Amino acid sequence: MTEVDYSSTESMPRPADANLMPPLPPQPKSLRETGLERPLVVELIAKLMFVGGKTHLSALTTRLRLSINVLREVLDFMVTEQMAEVAWRGESDIDVQYQLTGAGKQRAGAFLERCAYIGAAPVTLEAYRAMVARQSWQAQEQRVASDDLAAVLGGAHAGPGMLDMVGAALHSGRSLLLYGPPGSGKSTLALQLGQLLHGLVAVPYAIVVGQDIIQLYDAAQHLPPAPQHVSHARQALERRSTDIRWVLCQRPVIHVGAELDAGMLELRQDASGGCYQAPAHVRANNGMLIVDDLGRQRLGAPELLTRLMQPLARGVDQLSLPGGVHIGVPFDSALVLATNLAPGELLDAALLRRIGYKVRVGPLADSAYRALFRQQCRVAGIAFDELALNYLMQQLHGAQGRPLLASYPHELLARIADFAGFAGSDAQLTVASVEQAWNSLFASCDMPAASLCERIA
Repeated sequence: MTEVDYSSTESMPRPADANLMPPLPPQPKSLRETGLERPLVVELIAKLMFVGGKTHLSALTTRLRLSINVLREVLDFMVTEQMAEVAWRGESDIDVQYQLTGAGKQRAGAFLERCAYIGAAPVTLEAYRAMVARQSWQAQEQRVASDDLAAVLGGAHAGPGMLDMVGAALHSGRSLLLYGPPGSGKSTLALQLGQLLHGLVAVPYAIVVGQDIIQLYDAAQHLPPAPQHVSHARQALERRSTDIRWVLCQRPVIHVGAELDAGMLELRQDASGGCYQAPAHVRANNGMLIVDDLGRQRLGAPELLTRLMQPLARGVDQLSLPGGVHIGVPFDSALVLATNLAPGELLDAALLRRIGYKVRVGPLADSAYRALFRQQCRVAGIAFDELALNYLMQQLHGAQGRPLLASYPHELLARIADFAGFAGSDAQLTVASVEQAWNSLFASCDMPAASLCERIA
């Protein structure tokens, strides 16, 4: 029986890193150094000025994430071609506003009809491939440490062999399947494992393939450096000027569940944004992809694993653009799967063999459950009471034969807070409040059959 101490993921600090900064590209000083074709940058500038009217040079830098030198080079071309003109000039060379000419507005209108994207200039697919390879989590010298993993698994509370199996999976880069009953904490454990990936990564706002732009950066999923890393990142950025088309982020941990379908694994056209949105597994590059509730997706589990694991093994996935164009994008992430279903019923023997490691996450031992309950009391800000916990363990869990699952302490304490809030009082851990929360969490028909019969008798 696996025993795990499931602490809150919010309280889990990222491991300290000796080398936080990925090798960010230097700031391009010319259009050629950006790797972009001039017509694309002309289009981005024209669309931005069409929407905003008179636009200051500094505003173009902020919105397009290109240096002043690159923008001047392209703007000089646009002025020569009578697409743009200087609307106002201040005392300094950079204190200048531009606007479109009549001909420039016509061109910009046509650009917007073809593609409504107005945002950061993209990087090339070749540059993105090189960056993903350079900062692959598997290639880092500093890997997940056993001490860090033991902290997540609760140290002595981890079941025999569990720490070694999970650690080996993360070290090898092979896929990991967490399985067990609902409420055993598989999802929480998976998210905590994601917090153990070391270092920061550079993620581009977008990439360009031909004339198509694929938006990759997502502020909700690509989180900024943790507070303990901010000063290191700032110092490194100040040491040299870097390409601001890249964003410095924590290694991404992308979580998808039962909502996942086949379309979510392909490029999705964003009609309003005028570009394509990268699928979840591409946004997870250099980090971790968690597929929760495996077997409950609209896409069958065998089809889903085949769709993911073959490209992951090759390190590249083929995505389709209009006109039958296929592009190879990097696929570099740790794959963690979680399911409430029996693996043998969910997948055939061949697919199970392809999953690197399988770990059962079951009920907690008495001591681990008690430790988790105390920890959750601290998180909830509710004073701990030993008498109430003993009543929960002996009279509720024990009498009803309900297993000690990791989700219960948080659920019970949340309900205690709900009842207290409704009553206009402070939440207190008492025998009465525990029993009230317990009765609200479970229905009588949900009780184990033997316990229900005993209580009726």
